[in-house]
Amino acid sequence: MRSIDEEFLSASRKTLSKWRERIEKCLGELCEEQIWWRGQENSNAIGNLVLHVAGNARQWIVAGVGKAADTRDRDAEFARREPIAAAELLARLNAAVADADDVLARIRAEDLLEERHIQVYDVTVLQAIHHVTEHFAMHAGQILYATKLLTGSDLGFYRHLSKKQN
Repeated sequence: MRSIDEEFLSASRKTLSKWRERIEKCLGELCEEQIWWRGQENSNAIGNLVLHVAGNARQWIVAGVGKAADTRDRDAEFARREPIAAAELLARLNAAVADADDVLARIRAEDLLEERHIQVYDVTVLQAIHHVTEHFAMHAGQILYATKLLTGSDLGFYRHLSKKQN
């Protein structure tokens, strides 16, 4: 039987992996114009959201928890207007999630209550990991919703739950 810390870390790793895969599917469904479309100037394009979740995972888990150098430029994630190709966005996202997963794979139970200062926040390692998983899921949901709006298609993630399966 796994301990609570092992279950938490396993669930956190699976959550990041699952949402990364779903973002990948969305990027594969969209053209460059759709990835960088903004409903209005104060809205974020899908491309900005991908940069943002990758930056957040790097800052909070890779740097904050894993103690690597923090090189994040959060404002640039949102300010970006020049398109980055879907393949490059995906490569950045994949690298950030893989690096975060490497850190999470090394966390021990006693590490979870250690304090870290990340951005302007004083948090435990557990709180930092929880923040990243919920933050990642929230923005992935925005990406999924925008993808459905832009393509008019069902992405099929929950088709297996329907009584009428396609």
